[in-house]
Parts: sequence; structure tokens; C-alpha cells
Amino acid sequence: MRASIAFIAGLLASGAAVGAARAEAPRRAYDIPAKSLADALIDLGLQARATIGGTPACHGRSRPLVGQYTLTEALDHLLAGSSCRYEMVDARTVRIVRARRWPFLPHPAPVAAAMVAPSPRPASGSIDELVVTTNRRATRFGSLPGGLSIIGGDVLTTTGAIDTGDVARQAAGFITTNLGPSRDKIMLRGLSDGAFTGRTQSTVGTYLDDVPLIHNAPDPDLKLADVERVEILRGPQGALYGGGSLSGVYRIVSRKPAFDVVSGEATVAGSVTESGSPSTQVQAVLNAPVVTGVAAARLVAYRDVEGGYIDDVNLRQSDVDRTTRSGGRLALSARLGEGWSITLSGTGQDVSSTDTQYVTQAKGKLQRANQVRETHSNRLAATSVVVVGAGDWGRFESTTALIDHEYASRYDATAALTAFSDTSIEVGVYDEAVHVRRFVEDAVWSSPEDRRLRWLAGAFLSSGQETGAYDLRARVNNAPPRAIYQEHRGDRLREYAAYGEISYDLGGGWTATVGARVFRTTVGVRSNVVAPSPGRSRVFAGDADFQGVSPKISIQRALGGGGLVYALASEGYRAGGFNTAGLTPPSAKLRAFQPDHLRNYEIGAAFNPFDGRLRLRTALFYDVWNGIQTDQYFSSGLSYTANVGDGRNLGLEAEAVWRPNDRFSLQGNALLNTPKLTRADPNFAASSTSALPGVPDVSFGLLAAWRKPLTPRYDLLLTGEANYVGRSRLTFDSRYSPTMGGYVTAKMSAQILAGRWRAALFVWNPFNAAGDTFAYGNPFSFGQVRQVTPQRPRTWTLSVSANF
Repeated sequence: MRASIAFIAGLLASGAAVGAARAEAPRRAYDIPAKSLADALIDLGLQARATIGGTPACHGRSRPLVGQYTLTEALDHLLAGSSCRYEMVDARTVRIVRARRWPFLPHPAPVAAAMVAPSPRPASGSIDELVVTTNRRATRFGSLPGGLSIIGGDVLTTTGAIDTGDVARQAAGFITTNLGPSRDKIMLRGLSDGAFTGRTQSTVGTYLDDVPLIHNAPDPDLKLADVERVEILRGPQGALYGGGSLSGVYRIVSRKPAFDVVSGEATVAGSVTESGSPSTQVQAVLNAPVVTGVAAARLVAYRDVEGGYIDDVNLRQSDVDRTTRSGGRLALSARLGEGWSITLSGTGQDVSSTDTQYVTQAKGKLQRANQVRETHSNRLAATSVVVVGAGDWGRFESTTALIDHEYASRYDATAALTAFSDTSIEVGVYDEAVHVRRFVEDAVWSSPEDRRLRWLAGAFLSSGQETGAYDLRARVNNAPPRAIYQEHRGDRLREYAAYGEISYDLGGGWTATVGARVFRTTVGVRSNVVAPSPGRSRVFAGDADFQGVSPKISIQRALGGGGLVYALASEGYRAGGFNTAGLTPPSAKLRAFQPDHLRNYEIGAAFNPFDGRLRLRTALFYDVWNGIQTDQYFSSGLSYTANVGDGRNLGLEAEAVWRPNDRFSLQGNALLNTPKLTRADPNFAASSTSALPGVPDVSFGLLAAWRKPLTPRYDLLLTGEANYVGRSRLTFDSRYSPTMGGYVTAKMSAQILAGRWRAALFVWNPFNAAGDTFAYGNPFSFGQVRQVTPQRPRTWTLSVSANF
């Protein structure tokens, strides 16, 4: 304990020395002519080699900045008399915020080089100039090639977006399954390995800041509480992010402690769902300096209760699918010296659902008939230490993290138990519980961004241990339940990697970039299965080693007005593994599954005509996927993983933002693609003409936002969004797979903003549409009864929030 206190005291003392020396911070020579204030701040960030976020919040012209200044002196000079102020996040990171009231209509969320933030999201102004680290180094957002979209925190607030499902409705080509909160998987750009979650590593890397949250687990559905922005990077990212980023990266960037201000926010909300139970939300945020200008802490806490709307006629219970989500985050940041800072943070969330949300009864009725409640829990805890340093020598960042993830599910297995017993089964229950512990270290050093030749070099280490318990029991003639199948399995996974990237300015606006990742992944599995006759008990031990190189290459040309054209090729990969589940041992063909690889070829462009009031982004991509891994189920309901074959996807993404004036914005996006299986493994029930499952050929969306001052104190803000998700099939086998999709989601809001207060009325699913969002809910009855997951019925939400 004394050592911990001494350590923290040492941090604060070193930080205090920094604070005392702030007046002596080094001065730089600046030469920034008068221009728009946002552009001047961008130039300041580039010349100071600092990250300055939130610049679109500032309007008007700047004064010239010529001469020797410290960073804070330069900020004071540029922002004097403006409607903005700044917060020093660390010595080289600045957050620009409005000095006046609420950001009524957020200034356009990032529009990336190739993809603007997805369809539905209000924007006002451009954030192409935002400095981001998605590519592992501090780079101006508008200069990045590839399918990057960013949704700012103010946009999330304005649209009432709180979780992954809401992001999916605001991002082009972002699809999630709909099994239930913290049970889903994410799919990007039509690249789907199937709708089920099992042994395969996720195709999308999910990150909180720079901490990877999952390996092969379902998305934890982390609440978007006190979030700076959400970043969606499409296409394989194996060179920089490694395995598990086969189709892209979904990154949540949290707000960091501010050193110079005490601030907070509180939000309460209540919802009413037609033919369902009420819901509530409570959230609070507090930021406080520990030592002013040196160290600060930021705390966020929340608790949501989402009422159910599904009735189980067999159990004679209504609104069975109630979900509770509670959690929070605590971060402590301190300055260690000139250009150096450290942030310690801890995040925790607990999601608990009392039942699943699929139905099996007649269309239009929110009912099903099960023998047991199908509960689910998902608990995530992540702690991290991030050290950042920056100077004339470049930028260094080290992220050290521990992730502890537990999730458990129960299913009604009555329908499938005929595969295990020929006696009459009254009730069958399947329980699974998984516990994952993972250590991660990721360190990267990048050169200054103002050089013609820029580079980065990184090292990555991940060591994880997963333990799982799987239990299938049956009750016959009112006797005590007896075990039909039990498995205890342990997995050990280690990954070592070194990666790097080099960019060179060729002249004439052209830039070429090459990068690669050299990796080694080791897998170890130990399993003990107890399966009485007709099953077979057994013990399994297996080890595997996978090595390789994942490359990336791109070339781009900057256009006038912040435009860009580019071409790139990249690759992603996933390691292989072992199958152990089943009443009897898996066949020789299914005992192990092999790695899969995806290559992406892409060309894209960005244009900003009419002085930036219209912003267009488009990309044409072609993906080749070899040895596709997929999670499937035996007829017994137990899962396995197989390599189904090879596939490809040809697609076109397009996004646009139109802002004719300061009051109105309209955004739209569309994804057209043809994800296909080109070669089917003969040992797998699929056809070479099958489409990739769970992803539609067509999806598009629109979002409009309009605000109007009512009085000098009150503003009215109206938003509306609609998204179409085309039809798809649930599995690779097109002969028997049910179809789903072909539905429209919609949401509207009316909000009053007054100083520190915001009151908002949201309507989800205003037309009370049903649709089939996901044709699956239970592996033990799938194929025997038609499973449908309808949209949540029309829901009205009233929220009130205040900040200080």
C-alpha cells in the first residue's frame, strides 16, 4: 500500500514540476496567416506537432499568428474573443470546446478519406482536419486513405445513440446480429463468416481506446457513455492491428480527464414501449483536477434497465426479455515531464438479460413457447496504463492492459435432446459459462508528421487464458435432471508481433505507403468431455503454431479543398484452432480448423465541392477470402468450427453530407455489394453459389437534422433517420436457410436546448414495424421451429440532462 501511495505521489510530484515549469515551456516559431479559425487551429496543431481535436466547434476568422509562442500562448492568441475555449488533455493534446451553450448541432463528424461517417448522423461543419491515431500515429483525418468513419460524441448525444446497435444504424456497411444485448457479433463491408459466435476469432477488432476487448467472444455491447468519438475502420487491418481485424476495426475513444476544469453531467431518461415494460436510464459524469494543471480524474457511472416485450405462452410470463446494464469508468491522468503523460484507467460493465428476444409464434405476435427462461450475462473488466511521449523526435505510446471477461448463457434444449436419448424428455437445459483473462502490451514509436519520410515501428504481445464449462441436462418423468453432456475446456493463446509502416511524399501531392506485420500465434487446448452412452467420454490435448506476414500498400494524391484519391491493398488473417465439442469425438476433418486469409483491393475518392457544404466519399473494393472459418452447430445443438471454402465480395460504398446552411444538414449512405462463396468445401453442407450469410446485398440510410432558435435562450432541434437493411440468408446452405432482413428502421426526436439543460423526446420505430432482423435465437430448436427476431415495438423516450 505504501509503495502504491509513493508511486502516485511520485507521479504527482513529477507532474507538479512540469506544472511549475509551464511558463518556461519551449517556444516555437509560428507563421499562420489570418484564415478561418478552424483552419488556423489545424495549422497550429501541425506546426506544434500537437493533437488538437474539436476544431469544427469554432467559427469566424482568426488573427494572424506570427512569432515565438508556447503552445498555450498560441492557443490564447488564436481563441481570444472567440466562442471557443481549450482544455489541455496532456502536454501535446488539446480539446477545443464551445465556450457558450450546448453544441446544438454537432459539427460534422469525421468524414474519412474514403468513407464519411455513415449514413445517419447529423453534422455541421467538417472534421476532416481532426487529428486521429487510428493508423497508429497522429495524422490529420482527412489525409487518411481507406474506409474510415468517425461519429463524434456530440453526434451520439444528439441522435440518442448509446450502444453498438445504434452505431450500426449510423455507419455504412456496419451490420450486427440481433440475438440480444451483449450476445451479438459485428460484420463490416459484407464480410460475414456466419451469424453464430463460437471458436472463430471475431472478424472485427473491438477496441476501447487502444485496448482490444474481445477475441472470440460476442460483442460486450459497451455503453457509449462519455465518449469522445467512435471510429470505424473498414477493410482488413492485419498490418497494424493483427488477427481479429479481418474486416475492420470498431474503436471507442473515451473522453480523457481535463486538467484545468471541474465539470460534470447528469442524465435521466424513461421509456415506454407499446405492449412492453417501461425502461430507465441514469448516467453521471464528473471531471476534477487532482493537482490543477498537473493531474486530473474523470469518472462515469451508469445503470440502464431495458424492459422486455416478448411473452412466453408456455411459461405464462409476459415481457420476459428484460435487460439490465450497469457499469462505469475511472481514469486518472498525470503529466510526467515535458511532452510525457500517463493515464491509468479501469472500465467495468455488467449486462444481465432474463431471456432472449426471438419469437416462434404466428407473424405479428411477440410470443414464443419455451420450457425454460434463456438467461444471459456478460461481465467485462479492463484496466490499462497508457504512457505517451512526444517531441521533436516523434511520438511514443505504450498501452499495457489486463482484460477479464466472463459470459454465460442458458438455452432451452428440449427439442434437440432426441439426438441424445430415445426416452421421453420433459425439459432439457444447456448452460455454458466462459471466463477469459488476457494480458496485452502494444508499444509504437512514430516519426514526426511534418517530414517527407514518415515511419512507425511497433511491437505487440498478447497472452490469454480461456476456461469454459458446458453442461447439457435433461429431466424425465419428474426425476432429478441427469447429465447428458459435460465438457470442461481450457484454451491458451499467445500472439507475438512486430509491425511497421513507411510513408513517403513523392511530390505533386502524391504519397506512397507500405507496411507489414510479422506475427506468430500459438494455441494450446485441453478438454475433458463426459458423455454417457450413446455418447463417448474422452480427453483431448492439442497444440498448434501459426506464423506469417500481413502486408499493406497504398498510394494517394491530395486534391484541392481537402479532397483525396487513393488506391490500396491490404490483408487480414485469423489463426486456426481445435474442435472438441460433440456427443462423439469430431471426425478427422473437423478435429481442427485452419487459418483463413483475406485480401482487399480498393480504390476511393473524396470531394468537397461548394466550399465544403457538400462532401462526397466513395470506395470501390474487391475482397478475396480464402479458407473461410465459420461457427456452425451439429444437429444436437453443440457447436463446431469449420473452413467452409473460399469467397469474394465486390462492393461500392458511397456517403454524402449536405449542409446548405447552419441550421440544416442531410446525410446519406449506401452499400451495394455481392458477397459470394466461390468454392465450397465438399465436406460442408454448402453450395459454391451461396451468398455469404447474414449480410445483405443492399443497405442504405438517411439522417436529417434541423435546428431553430426559439428565443435568445432556447433552441429547437429536430432529427429524423431511416435505414434500410436488405434481405440475406442465415446460413451458407441456401437450400434450407431461412431468409431475413428486408426491413426499415426509423427514429425521430424533438429536443429543447437551454444553456446547460437539454430535454429530448425520442421515438424509436415510429411506424411500429415488425420485420425479421435476425432469423435465429436458439441452436437447439433451430431448424425445427421458425425463429424470428422482430424489431422492438414503438418506444417513446424522454430524457433530461444537465452539465456544469
